Order: sequence, then structure tokens, then C-alpha cells
Amino acid sequence: MRIPGVSPRRLFALCRKESFQIVRDPSSILIAFVLPVILLFLYGFGINLDMDHVPVAVLRLDDGPAAVRFEQALSGSPAFAVHRVGSRAELMGELGRGDARGAVVIPNDFSARVLQGRGGALQVLTDGAEPNTANFVSSYVQGAFDRWRGGGGAGPEVRQRAWFNPDTVSRNFLVPGSIAVVMTIIGALLTSLVVAREWERGTMEALLATPVTKAELLLSKIIPYYVLGMAAMALCTAVAVFLLGVPFNGSILALGGITTLFLGCALGFGLFLSTVLPTQFNAAQASLVAGFLPAMMLSGFVFEISSMPVVLRAITRIVPARYFTRALSTLFQAGTLPEVLVPNALALAALTVFWLGITARKTRRTLD
Repeated sequence: MRIPGVSPRRLFALCRKESFQIVRDPSSILIAFVLPVILLFLYGFGINLDMDHVPVAVLRLDDGPAAVRFEQALSGSPAFAVHRVGSRAELMGELGRGDARGAVVIPNDFSARVLQGRGGALQVLTDGAEPNTANFVSSYVQGAFDRWRGGGGAGPEVRQRAWFNPDTVSRNFLVPGSIAVVMTIIGALLTSLVVAREWERGTMEALLATPVTKAELLLSKIIPYYVLGMAAMALCTAVAVFLLGVPFNGSILALGGITTLFLGCALGFGLFLSTVLPTQFNAAQASLVAGFLPAMMLSGFVFEISSMPVVLRAITRIVPARYFTRALSTLFQAGTLPEVLVPNALALAALTVFWLGITARKTRRTLD
């Protein structure tokens, strides 16, 4: 198919020239292959929402068998690092110093109440300075107590199952979101430098003296970096699956398609910055700030979008990482679900058209 205003021969020559420039410039190779691996390892290992070995103090005021068994049940949980204290003053001191993130008081009538079928009354104290940890300790002690009581035949058994992520491992959710953030940075950073570099080195004037059209100029700046971006995405996926152990349940073809649309947004956005900003330094700074922050804060990767104020929820609709994060999370954890992937793909396609269109409009074909 022939694109109006585009000569295949000239476009091939320009792409070849840009590819040679990528090979000669080590920074592009570092951005495409080294930076994503470093960031992915930082996000994959650095961010962890799972709670293990949370220090919890237990004050047992009852020496009855039921109280002892319940304390042993708590101690056997991998979620808690349980240690026993001898008095309420000692317990409050540990909470105040932060040596314990939560405390459980087993009262002196606990075993008697259990024996009489009235159930036990526990007091759970948590450190409210860290609400997430406090909620975790409260919920887990409640769950442990319910399971322990249910195991004794005194109550119904509750079975829970987390769909798509049965073990509720936070890494399985965080790593796909991290890939979206990393690819936003990589995509925007790669192309944010290309046009500004041509102007700084004075090669743009020589380029404009040739019969190259605006379409050929833009395509030659996008195609080589698209190939580089797809290679970086393949590397990120391989690191996530084979090194970080995140399961991938979707289709590789769907992953390639959604990545293509996302790279269209990211590369178009970077090229727009490179077109309107005169220096590589300014373009790189703008791409990091305008690419990284919205991807991190407004994509749903860290903060739930439905919990944001109405204005912020509206702004997230123009952040490509929002749709990419959702699509990647689905492909990794649930599989290829068209009802989820298609709306996100359409949104990414619309944003790609927007960013490439506004870049084409701002691209100058003359020196003025």
C-alpha cells in the first residue's frame, strides 16, 4: 500500500540512517535495554505489598488449654512474628517504640468462655500510624480466630478464593503495572531526543535541504524506535516471566498488538516534545516529568482510579498508561479477554492518532 507523500526508497534510506545513528549512540541502547531491566528489578523487588513476619506482641492472661492453643495458632502463622510479653505496660511500651506493629490480649476468662460455648473475647491493638498495617493485623487476627474457632467445630467454615491470583501475590499485579510505567519512560525518552539532537548538531538543516517530505521525516523518526521499543517490551516480558516468576496467561499476539498501540502514543508524545523543545536536555526533562509522574500516579498502578476525585478521574482518561496497565494486568493474570482488551486498545488508538497528528502539525519543513 502506497502512502501519499511517502517514497519507500527515501523512507528506507532515512530509517537506515536513523538506525545507524542509534547504533553509534550508546545512550539509545542503554535506554532501550539496560534502563528497563534496572527499573523492572527495582519495581519488582522494591515494591511489595505482601505482609510477612509482622512483629506482633501477645499478652496471654489465661493459662487454659484453649488460650494456649490459640496462641500457638497465631505463632504458627507465617504472616506474624509473634513474641510474648508479660504485662500490659510492657505491651504498650512495645507498641509505642514500634517494636510491635500490633498486639493481641487474651483475657483471663478466654478458655472458660470457649468451654461454655460462648466464644472467646480478644482485644487487638494496632499501630494506627500505619493504617494499612493496622488493617492487615486486625483482619488477619480476626481471620485466624475464626479459622481456629471453626476448626474446633463451634462455627461455620469460611473458604475464600482470590480469582485470577489465587495466592494474592502482590508482585503478580505490580510487575505488569511496572512494565507500563517503564515503557512510558522508555518510549517517551527515546524519541524526545531525536529531533532536538538533529537541531543541536546542525544536521536538521542538511536534512531539510533534501526533498524529504514531512511524513517521511516523521516515519523515519518513529519506525526504528518502534522496533527498539518492541525489543525492550520483549525483554521486560521475559524478565517478568522467567526471572520474577510472574505468570503470563494471555496471547503473545494480543500483547504485541496492544504494545504497538501504546508505543504509538509514547513515541508520538516523545516526538512532540522533541519537536517543540529546542534542546535535548529540556526535551529529556519534560519527557521524564510528563511521562513518569502521570504513569505512576494516574494509571491505577499504585492508586485506585475509582477512589480519586472526579476531576482526577477525568484526567486519567488522557493518560495512555491507564489503558496499558489495565490491558497488561489482564493479559498477565486473566488471559486474553476481548471485553477488556478491545476498549483499552481503542482508547490507545485514539491517543496515538492525537499525538502523531499534533506532532505532524507542529513539525516544521522549513528553517523558520
